[in-house]
Amino acid sequence: MRKVIITLVIIAGLAYLFMGKREIKNFPNSNQNIVAFGDSLTAGYGAPKGNSYPDYLGQRLNRPVINMGVSGELAVQASARLPEVLAQQPYMVLIEFGGNDFMQQRSAQAAVEAVSQLVDAVQEAGAIAVIVDIGGPGMGKYTTAYKKIAKEKGAIFVPGILNGIFAKRAFKSDAVHPNAAGYEQVADKVYQKIKTYVK
Repeated sequence: MRKVIITLVIIAGLAYLFMGKREIKNFPNSNQNIVAFGDSLTAGYGAPKGNSYPDYLGQRLNRPVINMGVSGELAVQASARLPEVLAQQPYMVLIEFGGNDFMQQRSAQAAVEAVSQLVDAVQEAGAIAVIVDIGGPGMGKYTTAYKKIAKEKGAIFVPGILNGIFAKRAFKSDAVHPNAAGYEQVADKVYQKIKTYVK
């Protein structure tokens, strides 16, 4: 009887893991490219060229990560670049927006709705959507909303990439942006959340 119970527990555990993967929409798919789509934190502002988080992430994945970060971009502006992003025929798109909206005191609701629409567009194109949450002081409203969107839409959620970095001068290039060492930490956080879903 004990062996039967143990066997059932193992089967249930494996089923849970399998189903957990299948909850991510468009996993797997036939495309190849991974695209990092965001603002200055994606572009790598504050670090030398080649030291952005997409660069470090590509090293961990042993494959290129296309960096489509634009410094200063608001979440509500990002949709204008979607055709360029989707033209890459992405397997996965890492969506990182909201920091500029917060710092410029723009509508958080508008930013969250914009990110939700980006997720929809990426998924409709057949790619895996990843919401990369910034975290840091004052960003809790965004974190909560992004986590909910990811759960409802079957996207991957990467929480608080600046948590543990924001207050450490050794990882910062200025008051907001990481330096190369900080971006390496960001890449590690993203890698841990997406590695299961990268073929």
